[in-house]
Amino acid sequence: MTRLRRPAKPRKAGETVARKARDGYWPLQDAKARFSELVRKVRSEGPQHVTVHGRDEVVVIAVEEFRRLNGNVTGLALIEAMQASPYQEVELEPGRGPMPVRDVSV
Repeated sequence: MTRLRRPAKPRKAGETVARKARDGYWPLQDAKARFSELVRKVRSEGPQHVTVHGRDEVVVIAVEEFRRLNGNVTGLALIEAMQASPYQEVELEPGRGPMPVRDVSV
């Protein structure tokens, strides 16, 4: 049995076949092929989702947003918690024992 195919519509010069995708969602192969555009959209439109087999896998965000979400990791919260402790007078110095020494044959 012979299958009849519709003839493809002729494309204009420089025109590419664009996949229909939701705004802000990129199939992995498109994200790889058009990475520069993906980065520009992150900067101008916000987070962009990258999908694999139609499922969300990762979200690309701007570094400022990442830093805001991640917080400023300085250890300040630990210092403040230790200073607020009712046990400030307790010494936290670890005990030191002798280190084992092995013989070395020459």
